[in-house]
Amino acid sequence: MSKSPPCRAFIALGSNMGDRIAMIEQACREMEARGIKIVRTSSLFETAPMYVTEQEEFVNGVCEIETTMDPITLLDTLQAIETGMGRRKIIDKGPRTIDLDILLYNSTRFSDRRLDIPHKLMLEREFVLRPLCQLIPNEYPPFSNKPLTYQSYLDFLPPSDPSPTAITPISPGLPPLTPSDPSRKTHLMAILNVTPNSFSDGGQHSPTDLRALTETVRTFIRNGTTIIDIGGESTNPTSSPVTAEEELSRVIPAIRHIRSLPEASNVAISIDTYRAAVAEAAVHAGADIINDVSAGTLDPQMLATMAKLQKSVILMHMRGTPQTMTKLTDYSTYKGDVLDGVASELEERIRAAEDAGVRRWRIILDPGIGFAKNQGQNLELLRNMQRLKGAAGLGYLPWLVGTSRKGFIGRITKVERPDERVWGTAAAVTASVGGGADVVRVHDTKEMGQVVRMADAIYRTGGR
Repeated sequence: MSKSPPCRAFIALGSNMGDRIAMIEQACREMEARGIKIVRTSSLFETAPMYVTEQEEFVNGVCEIETTMDPITLLDTLQAIETGMGRRKIIDKGPRTIDLDILLYNSTRFSDRRLDIPHKLMLEREFVLRPLCQLIPNEYPPFSNKPLTYQSYLDFLPPSDPSPTAITPISPGLPPLTPSDPSRKTHLMAILNVTPNSFSDGGQHSPTDLRALTETVRTFIRNGTTIIDIGGESTNPTSSPVTAEEELSRVIPAIRHIRSLPEASNVAISIDTYRAAVAEAAVHAGADIINDVSAGTLDPQMLATMAKLQKSVILMHMRGTPQTMTKLTDYSTYKGDVLDGVASELEERIRAAEDAGVRRWRIILDPGIGFAKNQGQNLELLRNMQRLKGAAGLGYLPWLVGTSRKGFIGRITKVERPDERVWGTAAAVTASVGGGADVVRVHDTKEMGQVVRMADAIYRTGGR
């Protein structure tokens, strides 16, 4: 006897007590532990409370699930999760550690004294519609007498004040990235290559010289660094790959040492690697973010490892490998439009990450300046970052842009030595901030810290 196919449902996620993001992530794990498959998630949004307004702001999202449970069994399961996580319903629509509501179940209508599907109030709640529209914007509410999509219902709602803000956590010591907040400050990511052969700073930072490493980190922090990106293998096209063991021997001592420094307690550590084993060891040593230049294409275990570790991840656009990428700059499939090519190929990597179990609210994107792009394409990306950010399927995600000392800057400014490309880098960093970058990745933290503060004052509504 064949089994019935699983049913498709959508669950609203909410929390406004304790560590709100952690609560939502725990609820997702609890659902999966009970056989509820999470297919996709929305971004998370910080939203003002409705109805009972004298309470803390909520974090809200939506997940698409597959389940063999009937609606009442699913409701019982979700309520058991809520209770197990400490929810106590004292005030209707009041504060709660976790809130799990069934919004939709297949295309069916269900009514019971305990449950109504579709959820009765969902079409009037922006904190439900906005994340739902990331998943099914062009679908129609079942049994509605109006020929309107979910996106149309969202568009017709009066503007919220304040507007919901998309949030992406990066580390316990830092507030989340807020890519939809026009007054946000740009984060400075310092490059720390513990390699002998990186194109610009190879051999400058040794993982065994702890005194020098301490001073380097202190300098980064004084200059405004909030994220340190540690790399143990050069992505220079002329470099040969190293073994995972060699990469680990370089990055793990550096991560552990930085984590031991009290002054670095509120600095996020990013591990720059395309190897799953290195990413996992780095996270266990204290890394907060996994930065993969291949977006999971060079190691078949990487995306599953990212999902298991449940850290925020940077998915960069690249084609091929660091050794072959310079020959892969043909975007004629996209009518020669590098922006459409990067957007489409990044969307594919997002889908692959989600299929592996990575939550959308944990994803940061990188256009991959200098990776499988020629000079004109790099400039086109920098000129049109806002268009890239607004591409279908990429909304509300934060962006990292890395232009520091790169070859196209040297060619344009006629500066051969990478460590002398400061002025050209400053212009590119300014363009990145103007285009909406949330994080800029740099070598020269003192100079670029000043550039970022000035660019924020110009381009961000909150100024500095």
